[in-house]
Order: sequence, then structure tokens, then C-alpha cells
Amino acid sequence: MCFLIRPVYWLGLFTAVALALWSANAAPTLIFAASAVGVVPAAALMGEATEHLAARAGPGIGGLVNVTFGNAPELIIAIFALADGLQEIVKASIVGSVVGNALLVLGAAMLAGGWKRPRQTFDRTAAQTQSGMLLVTVVALALPAVLQLSRHDSLPGVGGVRHVFGSTLDHVSLAVALILIATYLGGLLFSLRTYRDLFNPAQPVDDVRSAWSVRRSVWTLAIAGVAVAVMSDLLVGSIEQAARDIGLSQFFVGAFVVAVVGNAAEHYVAVVAAIKDKMDLAVNIAIGSSAQVGLFVAPVLVLLSFLLGPSPMALVFNGYELAALLSVALIVPILLSDGESTWFEGFQLIALYTVLGIVFYFA
Repeated sequence: MCFLIRPVYWLGLFTAVALALWSANAAPTLIFAASAVGVVPAAALMGEATEHLAARAGPGIGGLVNVTFGNAPELIIAIFALADGLQEIVKASIVGSVVGNALLVLGAAMLAGGWKRPRQTFDRTAAQTQSGMLLVTVVALALPAVLQLSRHDSLPGVGGVRHVFGSTLDHVSLAVALILIATYLGGLLFSLRTYRDLFNPAQPVDDVRSAWSVRRSVWTLAIAGVAVAVMSDLLVGSIEQAARDIGLSQFFVGAFVVAVVGNAAEHYVAVVAAIKDKMDLAVNIAIGSSAQVGLFVAPVLVLLSFLLGPSPMALVFNGYELAALLSVALIVPILLSDGESTWFEGFQLIALYTVLGIVFYFA
């Protein structure tokens, strides 16, 4: 298979190294570093399969499949964290995923794709639909915190200790979760059926002929998704002790380290697509993944929290997390509104993400 000779797949050796270190009960910091690098080749393989699938089925379906497989490790990681009662860490990783995809992934794609081009274009209507779903996601995730503040109660802290909320807030979170899932399903119906031609335009004949079969692409995505999940599981299993050794707070680790590693697939695929001037696919992956985390992953975790862990997880975020979500809701729709992107717009998104990282680090 020709893709095995690509240099990025040589990093697959770290997958075996991470497994060997874990089996030998090595230092958590070593397992953490090896598993983080081991995610990269799996993400690259997922990216190549997604590219071929997009050529066959269109960027809409290709992007949908990619974000689904790309977000699977985050969901698996969060389920284990829920079972351990680490609800604030779970919520930090949710916010980190939404912010990371919308700012870091999209920003890196715009920067890499536009570096040697004056501008790149993408379908404005499709981008506005995606950003609209992202805006709904952010507002819905922020409103339970407004209810909490209106009751003169404080927001959760950043130390990983869950405040004891009343049953009313837990029930509100459950209702919001069900509405978000319904919105996500409605978005799928809209993009894959109602406006299928808009979100899945016809591909060039040469691209279709040279693409892998749909079956091969799906099987490759499945294998790569499992590899990403295994490496992510090792990463999280060692991250608590590694964070202490390195000197990072669990809040920062959940919001940035876990989110960045869990989104490695989206990072790679979106950037490669942008470099090849396929900005429709890049925008679909970056914004679609952010929306999927908020509309599907977060509410599913709320539902599972009624079965796992010591108590239900209320969708109430702390002040830092709310500020990060609102910053995404403000800047992303504005930058996508004209259907064009430049490298400087990507630079701005990455700069904002860096500022948020600094604030979260010292929180």
C-alpha cells in the first residue's frame, strides 16, 4: 500500500512504544509522550481515508464521517472520566474541543492553505449553516450557567470539585441535552437530504476515479479510529501523574492537552485539505466537529452521567469556560460570513486560542 511509505506513518513506531511502556508499567510521563506522538500516524491515516471518501461521497459526508471518528476518542475518554467522578475535567475537555476545533484547527487550516495564496474561497451558505449550528451550541451550553447565577449561586471552580446542584438544574441540563441531540439530528437531515447538493457537490471525475472505494475508506477509518482511541486511552491513563510531574493543572490539561490530542485527526485532515485548496472540506471538518461536540458529545455525556459516576453532570461551566465559548461565538461567524479566508485570518484565530491558553494556564 503506497501510503505506508509516507514519512508521517513512520511515527507509527511510537504506537508500539506506547503499548510496550504501558505493559512494562513505565513512568507515566514516558507513556504520555509516546502515546501523544502515537496519535499522529493514526490521525494521518484517518485523514487520507477521509479525503478518498470525500471524493466519492462529497465533502459533506466525508467531513461528517471524519468528525464522527475524530470525536470518538474524546467520547471514550470522557466516559472513563465520568465513571471516576471527574465531571469538571469532562466539561473542561468539552469546552477545549469546541474552542480548539473552531479556533486552532480552523485557524491552522486558513494559515496553511492561504500562506501562498492571496485568498481561498468556500461555499458561504454552507459555512453560515455550520456557524449557525455552532452559535446555537454555544448559547445552549451557556444558558444553564445563567440560571445558576440567577439563583444567586456561584459557578463551578477550576479545581475539579463539583458543586452540589439542585435537582432542578440537573433536570434542566437533561432537557437541554435532549434538545441539543434533536438539533444535531435535524442538522444531519438538513445537510444530507434537504440540501444535499449544497453540502455534497459533485466531485471532479479524475478525483473520483483515483479515489479508494467507499468500503476501503470506511474500513480504514474504522481501523484508524480504533488506533486513535487506544492511544488516547493510554494518554489519559497517564495524564494525571504526568501533569503533576510536569506541573500543569488538571483543568488546563482537560481543556487543552486532552482536547488537542483528541482532535489530532481533525487538525491533520483540515490542514491537509486547506493546503490542497479544499476549503469547503476544511471548514466542514473544523466547524462541524465543534458543533458535533456541543450538539452530540456533550449531551450524550449528560445522559450517561445519570448512569455513571456519583451524580448527574449539570451543564454549568465556570467563568473561564464561558468566556472561551462566547469568544468562539463572536469571532467565527464573522470570519466565515464572506465565504473567503486568508492566512492572516487564520493567524488571528490561532492568536486568540493562544491567549485563551495563557489565561487557562494561570486560572
